[in-house]
Amino acid sequence: MIKKYIQLAGLGLLLYSCNENSNKEIFVTNSIELNAAIAKAVPGDEIVMANGNWNDIQIRFIGYGNEKEPITLRAETQGQVTIGGKSDLKLGGEHLIVNGLYFREGASPSRSVIEFAINADTVANHSKIVNTVIVDYNKPQRNESDLWVQFKGRYNELDSCYISGKSNRGPTIRVDLAGNRSIKNYHKITNNYFGPRPPKGGPSAETIQIGNSFTSMSPSYTFVANNFFDRCNGEVEVISSKTNFNEFRNNVFYKSEGSLVTRHGNYCIVDGNYFIGDDNSEQIGGIRLIGTGHWVTNNYFYRLKGKVFRSPLAVMNGIPKSPLNRYIQVTDVVVAHNSWINCSSPLQFGVGSNLDQKEVLPPSEIRSERPIRTIVANNLLYNDKDDEHPIVAHDSLGGISFKSNLINNQGVSFAHDAGFTQKDFALSKLEENLLVPDNDLADFELYKGFEFDQITEDLLGNSRTNNNVVGAIVGASTQKPNLMDRSKYGPDWYDIDGENKGDSKTHSAASISDLRKAVEEANSGDVIVLTSDQYELQNALKISKELTIRSANDSKKATITYSGEAQTPAFEMNPKGALSLEGVTLKGRKSQYAFASLQSNMSSLYNLTIIDCEIADFDTVLKGYKYSFSEYITLRSTRIQNCINGIELAAEDDDRGDYNAENVFIDNCQFDGVSKNVIDYYRGGYDESTVGGNLIVTNSSFTQCGAKEENGILLNTYGIINVALRGNKFIGNKVKMVARLWGAKNNTHSNNDIQNSGELVVEENLPLKLMY
Repeated sequence: MIKKYIQLAGLGLLLYSCNENSNKEIFVTNSIELNAAIAKAVPGDEIVMANGNWNDIQIRFIGYGNEKEPITLRAETQGQVTIGGKSDLKLGGEHLIVNGLYFREGASPSRSVIEFAINADTVANHSKIVNTVIVDYNKPQRNESDLWVQFKGRYNELDSCYISGKSNRGPTIRVDLAGNRSIKNYHKITNNYFGPRPPKGGPSAETIQIGNSFTSMSPSYTFVANNFFDRCNGEVEVISSKTNFNEFRNNVFYKSEGSLVTRHGNYCIVDGNYFIGDDNSEQIGGIRLIGTGHWVTNNYFYRLKGKVFRSPLAVMNGIPKSPLNRYIQVTDVVVAHNSWINCSSPLQFGVGSNLDQKEVLPPSEIRSERPIRTIVANNLLYNDKDDEHPIVAHDSLGGISFKSNLINNQGVSFAHDAGFTQKDFALSKLEENLLVPDNDLADFELYKGFEFDQITEDLLGNSRTNNNVVGAIVGASTQKPNLMDRSKYGPDWYDIDGENKGDSKTHSAASISDLRKAVEEANSGDVIVLTSDQYELQNALKISKELTIRSANDSKKATITYSGEAQTPAFEMNPKGALSLEGVTLKGRKSQYAFASLQSNMSSLYNLTIIDCEIADFDTVLKGYKYSFSEYITLRSTRIQNCINGIELAAEDDDRGDYNAENVFIDNCQFDGVSKNVIDYYRGGYDESTVGGNLIVTNSSFTQCGAKEENGILLNTYGIINVALRGNKFIGNKVKMVARLWGAKNNTHSNNDIQNSGELVVEENLPLKLMY
């Protein structure tokens, strides 16, 4: 009897053991096998996708794992399962994990590349995307909108991923809160590397957007931490928080031309983040605050030069009785224990105040509600060189309480200096981009505000309990956070710098066939040298990579004569094309374009630099079509003559805040006999947070131009935010106006010589069509 009992017990243990180990790896090699495996998957299963290219596949990963036994979909080898073509991934169910996929060379056929939902009724919860890469996975045309990661449901995570290169409309990542299934979601976005996102030229290009205007009163509790944002330049908001109770901790924003913005919603925590700038850019921002109850603590701001909406700290004015999609008054906000090091005008209050525009804007757009019940305490400012305006008041500071703030402004007084105590202290370099006080500031008495005792650690994790001081860092710390160690972010398997490796090569072109072959076969970054005097070009050269084309002889320019069809370009600028043309004469036959974007399918931007060239006899020098965009257009030491049109960047005429180029720089150039506009550069729509485009024209001459231009304006820059005209000569141009500048924005002129060329007009408030 005892023996029989032992045998039965042993059999039971064996069956239990078998059941415990029934979870399995299911290896799949095609979509049919994949779909079958997903349909049969049970908790603990791992579906393994075979290495190789998986093109034109729509993955619908539906399953129900549990906390101890999730269902996993993973690459056979991380990074060697590439998802391309018209492909996307949607998840629905519970406790799902996606690991190691590589999205490239394609675009989503739907509204998202990865979505934590199958449909409105089937969302994902407690699910993760890990160690996954999405690079340049753009729609064919930049105005087509999508999201690369769309959060729905609750308790989902994006962890240790690399995402880079989104150039079309729409946030890179969005957290949706529509419906009870997705509020109070507690999502996590952690340990990711967000690579460069090029500027879009208008709104709707955030890297992360949490919620939207119409769900902005909902609780989200999204957690964004330990991410690296590398040159995320899509628009003015790198992160747009539009819901309540979100947390942003320990992220690095590196040379990203935008800000972390509490755009809608309330009660956010912004703690322990690094904002690293660049002396060469005035577009890199820090934190912009709208709404109620935010705590901004332990943040470090370094070499930020951004202005107004992109200033290191921008505390905005609100709109009385603001609708959900506009600006709620700042109230009950705490800004404490932060450090601003070598930043320009770092603290700005009442940003967006616009009473001076009440003549052209309706009352619903007037931002007149000043910040109130806001505490700015125990902060540290340091400037190597004195700053004339470390505090900027765009409106009254009556609602701001300044308590125990410390500044070294090199002894130079400034407006509103009552908010800070001047003290001589020095900094030392802890590591690249990180300076810390090198002498004791413990003798400076701190403000002990309500719940300030809950700020228990500093930026580096040091305790504030027994050694608390002003600023983000306690004392002369020796603990290095290794900010620029990129290996801490994203997947281990992806080489962030791999695509940039390789030395440039020089190609010689003695004939037009040589030139065409070199353009087609050269690698990005290569140089093509023109060794002959004359080149007869009959069809456009397609520029889809970074190339330099220059004459072999600096003193004798090679001549390219273009005889292609009317309204076709000599140089066709394709997505990612970047051409530098140096020391070349380019001639047309009055009916073609010298340079033009594609008329459609401009999935990414292009760049154009023209140095020491002569361009003559074209219909248009540069034709930027609708939905095309350039980050940089530069003309230097170049002569343009006998053309009908100059630089046309005015195709975005929908008045939605978009425009065709971010930066246009013209220096030491000559424009002779251009019949119509020399420059037509347009941005329409009242979008107060757009800070572009940028036009700088210096030391150039304009002679006998504009006679046939219908609008009578030589340099037409309507709606462009930043315009500077300096040291130019305008002689004999039969126009009504040389330019009409926007006085309320950053439009300036100086030392221009105007003879028989109409007026240079400054109009304070341009009437613009409302976008909202």
